[in-house]
Amino acid sequence: MTAQATVIDVGGTHVRWASWTPEGGLRDRRGLTSPTFRTHPDLTVPQLRRRLVEVICDAVPATGVAGVSFGAAMDQRDGTVYASAPLWGPHEDPFDLLGSLRAVRSDVDWHVVNDVTAALLHVASSPLCARDRKVLLATISTGIAARTIDRRSRRIPLDGSGLQGEIGHLPATASVAGEAVSLPCDCGQLGHVSAYSSGPGIARVARVMRERRPASWAASALGRSVRPWEETFAAAVHSGDSLAVELLATVAAPVADVLRTALCLDPDLDRIILTGGVAHALGEHYRTALLTRLADEGLYLTSKYTPDWIADRIVVSLAGEADCLVGAGIAALAGVGA
Repeated sequence: MTAQATVIDVGGTHVRWASWTPEGGLRDRRGLTSPTFRTHPDLTVPQLRRRLVEVICDAVPATGVAGVSFGAAMDQRDGTVYASAPLWGPHEDPFDLLGSLRAVRSDVDWHVVNDVTAALLHVASSPLCARDRKVLLATISTGIAARTIDRRSRRIPLDGSGLQGEIGHLPATASVAGEAVSLPCDCGQLGHVSAYSSGPGIARVARVMRERRPASWAASALGRSVRPWEETFAAAVHSGDSLAVELLATVAAPVADVLRTALCLDPDLDRIILTGGVAHALGEHYRTALLTRLADEGLYLTSKYTPDWIADRIVVSLAGEADCLVGAGIAALAGVGA
């Protein structure tokens, strides 16, 4: 009998689910808008959590196996969710996600992993990483996070809280029109990487740019378009609009700074893969912005003498190469995760 799992990916924008087998891949894909503090401002966080658990449980047939990819800072050892700024804003009361799922659907064999872990499990098992030892995957989307795996030991290291790679909440700085700007992160703190470089963060920086440079904004494609902001920004970058390219350089810099530190501390990183809505929408333009920052303010001596050593390691994944749904299925059938 072919092993099969229901796979669910919970993000700050959408909940997606499908059935998955190693042989047949993903089938019967479905989805809906995530219940978040933005989409349901009238609900409390406990109410949002209950609604989300119901959505997840409703997606799984009776007596099934389920792999859940969850976009949150979570203890990978036991499935406790510490926080998810895209889902619940500045709320950090621990949430026993795995226990809640089991309480509602005890007939299901649940396996819960962080969404970046799921995406990494998929891409690390693909031909893209066949020759790599250590692989770092960073998602640049509604939230920002990273995970590193040692493919030789098949191990994703965790710290004392069961976490790894919550880079979106590291301190960061940014400047707009030559002046420093301090912006809030969805977690409630000022000056985090996600405050500037996530999808919502880019919109925040754009608003500051519009206020500080109104004439340039009005003349730019950014100021003339009537399309939704994400589409406007991506189209302007792809067309070479100078203000959009400047904005991209500003919001990519905090991410480049984190990657610079990662490469400095761990030269064994053979591959850094970028995924997520922002990275996919901007593609090679995003990679170019990172590499430009790393050329200007990169690794001491390495950026000068062997710049290709950095460039060869950083890639933007193609659609489907780092799929959280597939990774959730790999985790479920391998018994990985909380």
